[in-house]
Amino acid sequence: MTVETKLPYDKEYIEQFSQKRQEPEWMKQLRLQAMEQAKNLPMPEPDKTKITKWNFTQFNHDFGTGEAVSLKELPAEIKDYFDQEQLPENLLIQRNQSVAFASLSEDLKAKGVIFTDIFTALKEHENLVKRYYMKDAVSVDEHRLTALHAALMNGGVFVYVPKNVEVEVPLQVMFWNENPEIAYFNHVLVVADENSSLTYVENYISHNDDEAVANIVTEVIAHNNAKISFGAVDNFAKGTTTYINRRGIAYRDATVDWALGQMNDGNTISENITNLLGDNSNSFAKTVTVGRGKQTQNITAKIVNWGKNSEGNILQHGVMKDQATNIFNGIGRIEHGASGANAQQTSRVLMLSERARGDANPILLIEEDDVMAGHAASVGRVDPLQLYYLMSRGITKAEAERLIIHGFLEPVVSQLPIESVKKQLTQVIERKVY
Repeated sequence: MTVETKLPYDKEYIEQFSQKRQEPEWMKQLRLQAMEQAKNLPMPEPDKTKITKWNFTQFNHDFGTGEAVSLKELPAEIKDYFDQEQLPENLLIQRNQSVAFASLSEDLKAKGVIFTDIFTALKEHENLVKRYYMKDAVSVDEHRLTALHAALMNGGVFVYVPKNVEVEVPLQVMFWNENPEIAYFNHVLVVADENSSLTYVENYISHNDDEAVANIVTEVIAHNNAKISFGAVDNFAKGTTTYINRRGIAYRDATVDWALGQMNDGNTISENITNLLGDNSNSFAKTVTVGRGKQTQNITAKIVNWGKNSEGNILQHGVMKDQATNIFNGIGRIEHGASGANAQQTSRVLMLSERARGDANPILLIEEDDVMAGHAASVGRVDPLQLYYLMSRGITKAEAERLIIHGFLEPVVSQLPIESVKKQLTQVIERKVY
């Protein structure tokens, strides 16, 4: 049963918003249809997490255009994400939902690589965007939040790597929010055509303590024999209610790997789902999170093996302190016909206080006989024997706990593909744990 819900924006607003950005007619119609669907679609129902009282519909949406900025003018906390000795040559900064800085090497431009904001892509690469946008990876009508996202998309990035092109230098995006009321409806679309490869890394930073909403959809598509490494550090402030839906599709002999740092301070739903459609396709999904205060996090990693000899691995590590709650859902599914497939997963939660809560739910769904599958899960507190061993070597208790926590999170942190971002994630972990 669905209940009609009054939404904050109407048809007239959607039309004006689309027209102001000179969007193609198909995008405007997609928005309008999505807003109609959102009225009656149900909310998602994450396992063991009630979100009925979470704010997903009260927000400000359109903040017009912002100011450009030079890299030298960036505040220190933003510069920390870059290597100061060699600034990124492939970088896009979206400041308060407007492009503040954009660069792409001449070499990649000459090879046909597209790396631009989503609105520019709709104007200059309309057919490519239309081919992939909310078609195969994420559907508009999955639930109310996907429909709202489609109706109100107000920022994001489009990346396309042509056939036989290898992007050796990472593409980096900074989504930077200074406005305490802004709503993020970012859409990130990353496509690697046949025999191509790239590394893409994004960072979200916000400063709001009041109520705000982030409703983010990411679609990552690797065609035959393509490889995509996707890294992210999400660092939304306490006042933001966050829904992040990251989906991947890997065709024959293709790879989609994920290294995700969930460092939000507000209530968060994160879905990371990869469909291994082609034979010999594979994905390794790694997630690390730290929870504090009274926040609730529900983090799902799911890999579905469709292709023969496809391989999916899930690794989730989380640290909870104060009264924070985290639920890890690890789902490995092998469909009928996916002979020779392999599905493995490990989920671990470390709790630092008596009132912190953790839950790890490993799930294997096997519809084929000739396969390999396995899972491991653990929820517990800091091992007193480890503490004793370190303290017996003259290390203080606080420093011993710090070393244990970093060691616990290292298997994921070490996989981020940009050294400066890895360093910043380590700094965020330090601030959140101590």
